[in-house]
Amino acid sequence: MGSSRSVSGAAGDPLSQSAAHPTDPTDKPQTPWVRQVISGVDLMRHPKYNKGMAFSDHERDRLYLRGLLPPAILSQEVQVERIMLNLRGKASDLEKHNYLMSLQDRNQRLFYKVLSDYIDELLPIMHTPTVQEACNKDNLMFKSVPRAMFITLEDRGRVNRILKNWPERNVQLVVLSDGECMGSVGDVGVQAIANPISKLSLYTACAGISPQVCLPIVIDTGTDNEELLSSPFYVGVRHRRVRGDAYYELLDELMVAIKRRYGNKTLIHFEDMSMENSEKMLSMYRPEFPCFSDEHNGTAAVVLAAVLGGEPKTGKRLEDHTFMFCGRRAQVAACAEFMASAIADQTGTTVLEARQRIWLVDEKGLVTRERGDAETLDGYKLPFAHSALTSSDLLSAVRAVQPSVLVGLTPQGPPPFKFTREVCAEMAAANPGGAPIIMPLSQGNMQEAKASQVYEWTGDRALVATDCKAPPVTTASGATFHPSMCSSVYIFPGMGMGTIMSGSTKLRDMQFIAAAQTVARAVTNEDLARGALLPPISSIREVSAHVAQAVAQAAYQKGDATSLPKPHNLMEKVRYSMYYPQYRTYR
Repeated sequence: MGSSRSVSGAAGDPLSQSAAHPTDPTDKPQTPWVRQVISGVDLMRHPKYNKGMAFSDHERDRLYLRGLLPPAILSQEVQVERIMLNLRGKASDLEKHNYLMSLQDRNQRLFYKVLSDYIDELLPIMHTPTVQEACNKDNLMFKSVPRAMFITLEDRGRVNRILKNWPERNVQLVVLSDGECMGSVGDVGVQAIANPISKLSLYTACAGISPQVCLPIVIDTGTDNEELLSSPFYVGVRHRRVRGDAYYELLDELMVAIKRRYGNKTLIHFEDMSMENSEKMLSMYRPEFPCFSDEHNGTAAVVLAAVLGGEPKTGKRLEDHTFMFCGRRAQVAACAEFMASAIADQTGTTVLEARQRIWLVDEKGLVTRERGDAETLDGYKLPFAHSALTSSDLLSAVRAVQPSVLVGLTPQGPPPFKFTREVCAEMAAANPGGAPIIMPLSQGNMQEAKASQVYEWTGDRALVATDCKAPPVTTASGATFHPSMCSSVYIFPGMGMGTIMSGSTKLRDMQFIAAAQTVARAVTNEDLARGALLPPISSIREVSAHVAQAVAQAAYQKGDATSLPKPHNLMEKVRYSMYYPQYRTYR
C-alpha cells in the first residue's frame, strides 16, 4: 500500500511510439507496461485502501497525498452520513443501487460500513427486488472495472489459466451463475453477474466474510432472451443458450480449476440456474465441495425458520402443522422436500412419513393420485401426490386439507392461484385455536396477496411473511403489524461464515436445518407481538454470527471440518474471523 508514481509506455522507444499519429499506417502493436513507485494517486485509486478525505495529516504527508485532497479531514462516520444523504436524494431504487456499486469501486471499506450500518434500509436496494432490475439493464450500465470473472464456451481447455487472472489468491467463496433464471425477469444471460456481486456484498455486510476471499463468476453459454440478442449494447456472447454436454463439460472444467487453484474447501454458491441444472450440479459436486443452491436450500431454510419462529403464536410444533405449498416449477417441491427432511430430523420419523403432512397445489389444483393427470405428473411432484378428493382450485384444496401453513412460491411468471379473500378466510377458519401462517413469496407484482390484505381477510389473526420488505400494516381494528421479509439473507451469510471458519469440506441439509433453528431462536416475544416471524433485519449481523456457530458446530460433529483443533469457543472464533469495515491507520 502506499503511493506511487507510474511511468508507462510500450516496448522499444515508448516516447517516440506513443507520439505516432493514430492513423499512421506504420504504427505497430505495442506492449502496455507500467513501472510503479509509491504514489498517493495510486493509493487513492485503490478501493481496498482508499479512505477518501479520512486520511490523517500524518498519512497525507507520509503517503504523498498532500495537495491531492481538500484540507478538511472527515471521519468515516461523517462520510457515512454524507453517503446516506446523497443516496436518499436519488429518484429511484435502481439509481441508489448504481450509486452504491460506484462507491464499492472507489472505497471498499466505506461501502461495507454504509451497508452494515443501514442494512435494514439498503437490503431491498442490494437484494430483491432492485438487483433484478439491475440485471435486466446491466448492458447499459456495464463498467470495465474487474468486479467478476466471465467464462464462455470459447474458453474450454483454458479455464484454469483464465482463473489465474483473478488478482486474489486466497479465494474461499464463489458465487456462480449462468443467468438462466433470474427471478421474475427470467433469462438475462451474462447480465446476471449483478446478482452474484450483490450476494457477495451481503456475505460481507451481514456475516463479516472478507471481500478479498470472494469471487463472483458468470458462465456465459448464451441466452434465449430475444431482446438481449438483438440489442447492440448486450455484453455477452450472441447466440442461443447452449445446453447439454457442452454446458456440463464447461462447468466441470471450471469446478476442477477451482479445486486445483483454491482447494476443495471452497464454498460454491449456485445462483439463478434452472432447477434442473442446479439439481444436477448439487448431485455431482456435493461430495467434492461444500456447495448449495440458494433456490433449493436458502429459501427452504428461511421458510422453515419462519414456521419455527411462529411456534409460540401458532401453538403447534413443526410436526403438528399441515403444510400446503402452492406454485409452479420445481422450487416449490424442493422447499416441500426440505420441510419433510426437517420434520423427520426433529421427530425421528422417516421422510416418507413426514411427507404425509405436506401437500402441493399447481395450476390444475391439488396434486393427488386421483387426479386425471396422475400418470404424467412431473417427477418432483410425485412424492407429494397423496390420496384425496380432487380439488381444482386453491380454495377447495384449503377446505379439503385444512392446512395451518400456506406458502406461495412461484419464482417466475404468475402464480397458479392468488390468495383471495375466501382462501385467507378459510385458512383462519381452519385454525380456530391458533394463528395460521400465510407466506405469499412469489416475486414482484406476481405476489399471491399483499400483507395488508392477508391481515384484513383473516381478521388480524394470520402470521405473515413476504418475499420483499413490506411496510408496517395498521388494520381497521387499530392494530399495527410488521410482516417479516422471508429472505434467504437470514441463512446464506452465516452459512458461509460457518463453513469457511470450520474449513468444512461438505455442506449437508442438517446444517441448513441447524441454521433455520438458530434464526428461529432469535425471534423474541417483542418480535412476535409485532406480528413478525423472523428477527429484525437490523440484527442480521448478530443472527448470522449465531448461524455460523451452529453450522460450524455441525461440521465438527460430522467430521467434515478441517480447521483443527476445534476452537474451545466457536462464537469467539466467529467474531475474530469477521471482517470489520472500519478504516485502518496507515504507517
